Amino acid sequence: MRIASFYKNGSRMVCWPLRVTYLPSDETQVLIWAPKALFKHAVDRNKLRRLMREAWRLHKDDLEGKWTIAFNYMDKQIQDYKTIEHGIKRTIHKLNENTPA
Repeated sequence: MRIASFYKNGSRMVCWPLRVTYLPSDETQVLIWAPKALFKHAVDRNKLRRLMREAWRLHKDDLEGKWTIAFNYMDKQIQDYKTIEHGIKRTIHKLNENTPA
């Protein structure tokens, strides 16, 4: 799926500190993004992506259905792992409520 059409057609929600774009799909795909506009140093962006990937890895089995999901970090400060994990878990919970039959 093309990223531009995904962002255009996908639904959005905020599970602080993440902005989540999602769309039902044939397979589960995940995009994890930390913006250069907020974090000028690559080491900071890499740390955020590692934290988000780890939280996703631990909780992805709780997701029901197949989704294409984009996690965009939107806070201006680097939050701790627990905050990011809580955002991922809330996202999965909300997606499970919206799973198409």
